[in-house]
Parts: sequence; structure tokens; C-alpha cells
Amino acid sequence: MLRRFFFLLVSVPFFLASPSPVQSQILDKEKMLQRETFWDNRDWNWYSNQIPFFDCPDREITTTYYYRWDLLTKHLTYGSPHSGYSFTEFIDRPFWSGAYGAISCPAGFQLYESRWLRSPRIATDYLKYWFRTPGAQPRNYSTWLADSAVAVDQVHPNREALIDLLPDLIANFEGWEKRHFVPEVGLFWQTGHDDGMELNINSRQTQDILRGAPSYRPSFNSYMWADAKAIAQIATLAGKAEIAAQYTAKAEALRSRMLERMWDPKRQFFFPVLKNDEQRDGFTQKALSRTYESGQFAGDSHGRELIGYVPWQFGVLKGKTSFDAAWLKLMDRDGFYADFGPSTVERNDPMFLLQKSCCWWSGQSWPYATTQTLKGLANYLQSGGDQIAAADYVDLLGIYARSHRKDGKPYLAEALHPDTGSFEGHDGYNHSEHYFHSGYCDLVITGLVGLVPRGDATLEIRPLAPDDWEYFALDEVPYRGHLISVVWDREGNKYGHGKGLHVLVDGKRAGHSSTLRALILPNAVPGQGIEADSPKQSSVPTNFAVNNDGTYFPRTATSYTASGTSTSKLNDGNYWYLRHPPNRWTCEGSASQEDWIEIDFGVEREINSVQLYVLDDRADANPSPIRAPALVRLEAMVENDWENIEASASLPRPEGHRPYVLSFPPKKVRKLRTWLVHDGSWRSGLTEIEAWGDAILPIATVPPPAGNLAFNDGSKEFPRATSSHHDRFGGVPKSAIDGITNFLPSPTNRWTSYESKTESDWLEIDFGKPTEFRRVELGIYDDRGGVQPPTSIAFQAWNGTEWKAIPEVVLSPSKPTGSQWNTARFPATAASKLRILFTHSGAARSGVTEVMVWND
Repeated sequence: MLRRFFFLLVSVPFFLASPSPVQSQILDKEKMLQRETFWDNRDWNWYSNQIPFFDCPDREITTTYYYRWDLLTKHLTYGSPHSGYSFTEFIDRPFWSGAYGAISCPAGFQLYESRWLRSPRIATDYLKYWFRTPGAQPRNYSTWLADSAVAVDQVHPNREALIDLLPDLIANFEGWEKRHFVPEVGLFWQTGHDDGMELNINSRQTQDILRGAPSYRPSFNSYMWADAKAIAQIATLAGKAEIAAQYTAKAEALRSRMLERMWDPKRQFFFPVLKNDEQRDGFTQKALSRTYESGQFAGDSHGRELIGYVPWQFGVLKGKTSFDAAWLKLMDRDGFYADFGPSTVERNDPMFLLQKSCCWWSGQSWPYATTQTLKGLANYLQSGGDQIAAADYVDLLGIYARSHRKDGKPYLAEALHPDTGSFEGHDGYNHSEHYFHSGYCDLVITGLVGLVPRGDATLEIRPLAPDDWEYFALDEVPYRGHLISVVWDREGNKYGHGKGLHVLVDGKRAGHSSTLRALILPNAVPGQGIEADSPKQSSVPTNFAVNNDGTYFPRTATSYTASGTSTSKLNDGNYWYLRHPPNRWTCEGSASQEDWIEIDFGVEREINSVQLYVLDDRADANPSPIRAPALVRLEAMVENDWENIEASASLPRPEGHRPYVLSFPPKKVRKLRTWLVHDGSWRSGLTEIEAWGDAILPIATVPPPAGNLAFNDGSKEFPRATSSHHDRFGGVPKSAIDGITNFLPSPTNRWTSYESKTESDWLEIDFGKPTEFRRVELGIYDDRGGVQPPTSIAFQAWNGTEWKAIPEVVLSPSKPTGSQWNTARFPATAASKLRILFTHSGAARSGVTEVMVWND
């Protein structure tokens, strides 16, 4: 029987599945956390209540394990109350990302990682995000969403939620089929670029080295095979036998064609198969030929790429098969093996090329491909493969762990040099830092320790860790409604459970072996799946402060904003504490001893806690004046007056790099003000503020206030926006008056004068009739590159015959500031048109995400 448990963590308001009332931890969590020194996010409560804890003799493997959970929190995004949680890939949200910065390419890895969190909400929200959130882009890049849905369900069983996704997963598969399946070949084609592997050895032999060489690739076809198998499995659970049979047949046919077309018996490896004839430099690669079977390097004995191991990642191949010889190249220095590898292409390939620029997949070491390879290797070894050994898995995992370093500290960027470990050329500022395009913790849990997820009550443990290790422990892993601990204590003096391998379920011994070997424990994890109520039926913890959709409400205002920081970062659903790259609002330079942040929800919201993610730069190499505030107090607007909110705090006083939570009985609040009392001469700052309460979803969108004279959602002729110049990338004038504000690059919702040849440009609003106004609000766009805040802004009114300067303009802030609202006030002015003139800053050009005009 399914049981329902709901717990509210102090640090993060997730639904927390309580796997068991019996909890007996093996590892001292505080000790494990405090022995690491890299922490940016020091939310010890979150780690203690969410992640499985791990220990082993290899400190590099262990440190990277904990670093990867810190990394995950930097990308964890609360997109909106409707969407819930998702993940970014890059630390920024580049223009090619979807809603809230998610990109489908690494989604499978992100789901495989996040399924091991105690709260299932993060992973289940993210699964739904891909199909239920406007602006999500599930098919912009190859990925394995149906397979991931089953993978999440294996850890946190929720049959109702899984079956609910079935129509979406089928539609997604059919979308791929319609665009990428070639019936006469029986395979799916994909470009390397859209497979997440841009400049590769096949595309470089075509006219388009970035997007060329559409091929039937082992990677993408393995993903589609895995998705077909998963859909069949979910359909069976749903009692839809016909769909199950249909997708089982699809998977079987796809597997057959993959093995037939992609395997080269001469080179003993899987290769992409070209879709079309491709020509470059007088050479022709022929359609349906494998890498180097035609073209300039026809007959060459190389051409192997790590994607040849992806069939094992998903179980297209298991155990001993006639294809096992492929694994011999992995540990060969003339193949893929390297000190910071594996390299994505074998070493002696004629197209092997290392570059100091993105995005070359011709030899660089990419964590994405390393994760795939290690996952495939674990599956191969755990199902009986023996061409290479478990020791090789541990060796490669150790290399991968050490690859997470920069200047001796835990770090990860996009790709690295396979011989030196340098990220040079693949480490863009405010983009590639702490890159979430791969997995690691899942490799430790399922591979090294060997907890093999499955869909029944049998607990399967197949460790790949070496038996000459004195110890290792994986503690309190949430699994099927239970907490699992796996302990190896060679001499019996480390963990207090005696010698050998011990498996505990909810603190009680479920299995033991005197040697380090596989343990299969029937009925050790009986059905105790946690089924969270549907949001349509019950309330869920909801952050009412977040605003990523650009609507007028909720709306933030502050008493002061430091240059280079932004109020828009206060409620963007992301938090991290680094100075570089920044995601912060601060009061640096404020003359006041206390400053405030105000959130106007637009309507009354019933909230019960406010969570502040507090900055403190004292530990930086070059500290800034930002420190945790001495005191925080809350106020609510009641009948046009501010009243104190009495609240209990999660800490004696605010501390940097962790949330400070103020809790109180549920209270209906329209406007919330948070006061930060600075610590002496220091000044305060936040990376995020959240206002939590319980709500039945979906909640209604609050309409903007009446009176914005510039607003036009496209349904009427006037007001109308025009400009002296607009960019060619979607930054058009009408986007500046559509009521949507977005200070981030994606999605594009702005006007800019990028690439204008003049030193100033104007944006004009035609009201269509004489109109009185006295206040203009400008959401100034700043990408810190080609578009930056102007040096000055002026305003003109059309008197019917000519443009006249509007006098006595008072700007706040006095200097145009990007990524936030700037307000201009002046005496009441009547005109049919308003022109705003921007004087550009050097070579950069100006832009706004929104302009609002008021007469108040």
C-alpha cells in the first residue's frame, strides 16, 4: 500500500518523503560536511536532510561527490509556482535555453542525479517541466526523458504520477519520429550539434563543420531505444497492452537495426552512419557509410568515438556479447585512456584535435561523454562483462573525480584537456562555471557502491569498489520508501557493524557478506512508495515571490541597489553566493544603516515563512564590504501602514552562504517588506529571497495595475512602438510595451539597438491621441557585452509639429542602471507621442526589456 508523508524542511520547503520511522545513520553527517573546505552553499540542513552521505579512502572521489551536490544547488531553479523545480545547464541562461534556463541535452543526467535526493519533488517537477511548462524545449537536443521518468520512479515509486506522464512521453517520442526517423533505414538521424557534440570528426569532413553530417548515431538511437522500452513499461503499468506491444516492437526493431548498421566487425566498434552524401575538399563521404568507410580517410583503422559505448549506458547490450571487444580501447593510451580522460576520440585518429575554444569533440575530455562511458561500463561489468575489470571502473572514476579541479579546488567547466586537465577555452566567464552537463553522484551510488535500481522489492547490490579498500559507506539512500545503507568494513573497526559488507534497510541489517561481492536480497524493500497528492487536489509549498515570467506582479523594489548588482536577481529562482559570476543584489555604498526589500504580490497571499539567501564575502581573496546583516525584520502592509511580523528564526543571527528562515503563523500579505540592519560599517546583500506558503495549484496570474499608458499586448493598434534602429535577433520595439519584463538573454523579450551605426538611438511610443503623462519606467537591458546601459537618457514630446525636450526630468537611479527598473519623473506633459533618446556607452548599444508610462 502507498503511504503519504509530508515534511517541511526548515531550509527548503520541499515535500519530504519519509522513507521509514526507523533511522540509524552510519556516518557523522556534520563531520563529513565540515571536513570539506570548498563549500559555497553552506546549507548544512539541506545536505543533511536531502543527500545520501558517502565515505571512502579515496578523498578525491569523496570530495568530488560532495562538490557535485553543491554544484547541483547552483543550478536548481524554482521557475514558477506552476512549474516548480527545474535545472539550468549553464550558470547563466543562454539564448538557446528554454524557459527558466533549462536545456534538454543534460536533462537525463540531471534527473538521474536528483532522483537520489530525499525529496522526490525536485525530480518529479523537472520531469513535468518538459511537457507542462510553456517555453520548455524537450526536442531541441537529444535526451532520454521517458527512460529518466522510469529511473526516477525506481527510486521514488509513484505509479499515478508515472502513468500521468504517459501521453506526454508518447507525444514526445512521436515528435522525434516525425522529424528524425527514416523508415527505410529503420533508424533515427541526428546531427552531432543537436546531439550535444558540436564540432566532431564527422561534421568536420563536411561543408558545415558545426551542424553538418546528419547521421544515424549510436548515442541518439540508444536514447530512443531506451525511451521506447520505458514507454512500453509505463503502458503496461497503465493497463494499455496495445501501446506496450507497439513500443516493445519499436524498441526491438531499433536495436536490431543499430547492431546491423552501426557495428563494424573489422574495427570492433559502433560508429555513426551517414544519412546523406557529404563532400569537402574534393572528397565524398557516402550515405549509409560508417565513419572512415568513405571520404578522405576511407579505410583508416580509427574513427572511434566514446559514443560507441552509449548502447551499454541503457542496456541495449548486457553481459557477455560478441560486441565486448569494443571495451578494450577504453583503457588503451592509443585509444581513449588519458590522465584526465577519457578523450572523446581515440588518440591516433587522423582527425584527433585539441582546441582552446568551444566546442570541439575531437579529442577533448568532456564530462558529458565520461558520464555516459562510466554508466555504460558499470552496466557492462554488473551484468557479467569481463573484457575489462571493476578496477578499471574505479581507475576511471578516480580520474573523473580529479578532473573536477581548477587551481587545486573543486570545479567543473565544459571540457578539459585530456593530458593536463586544463579547462582553457571551455571555461567562459558567467557561463561555464560549475557546469551541470554531466552526472557523478549517480555513478558513485549505482556503480562504485553498486545499488542497482529496479522496479520491484528486491534489493540488488553489485559493488565495483575494490576489496582492498579498508572501508566505504553509502548512508541513508532514499530508495522505494526506505533508507538504505551499504557499508564495507574490511577489518570491522571503522563503522561498528563488524567485518565485511553490510546492507541496512531502515537501520536494520538486511544482508551481509564477509567478502565484497554482489548481494541480491529478495523482498528487502517492499512497496512503500511515496505518492504525493496531485497539486490539483491538495496544497503544496509555493514560493510566491518568484518572477521569471516577466509579469508585473510579484514586483520587487528596494531602498538601495549597488552598481553591478540587480533587484531582478532577488526573485529569479536561483541562488549561489559567489562574487564571480554574480547572482546578487547588495547595498554596497548605501549611506543608510539599514535597507529594505519590498515585494508587492498584487493580491493577498497567505505566507508562513520568508527565506533569505545571505551573502558574506569575508572569506574571499579580496573581500568586499558585504557581510551578513546583524538583524532582519519583516513588515506587512496593513491598511496602508507597515506592521511588524513576529517570526521565529532558523539561526541565532543571519549567516552568510546559507538561508536565514523566518517562520510565522500563516498570514495574508499583499505587500511584504524585509529590513536588513547592517553589521556596523559593513553592508548587506542577498542572492535570493523567497516567500513561502501553501497553495492549491494553479494559482491565478495577477493582472497588472491599470494606468500603464504604453501597454499593448498586440490586440490593438495603439499604443505603438517604433525605433531608429532595432537588432536582427528579435529585439524589436513592440516587445518593449507588451507588459513582459525579462532582464535575461532568454527568452528574447526586449528592444535593443545592437549593431546601430550611430552614437545614440531612440525608442518612440505613439499613443494614438493626445495623452497626459508624468512618469516613465524603463527596464534597462544589459548583457554586459554588446548591449549595456546608456550613458544618458533624455525624453521628448511631440507637440504636433516638432519634438520638444521634456524639462525637469529626475532619474532614479541618477545614472542609468542595467538589469533593473529606472524611473524618470517630470512635470505633467501632454503629447500624442513620447520619444526616449539613449546615448550609448562606447561601442555598446542600448536596450530595454520594457517601458511603462504613467500619469501619477
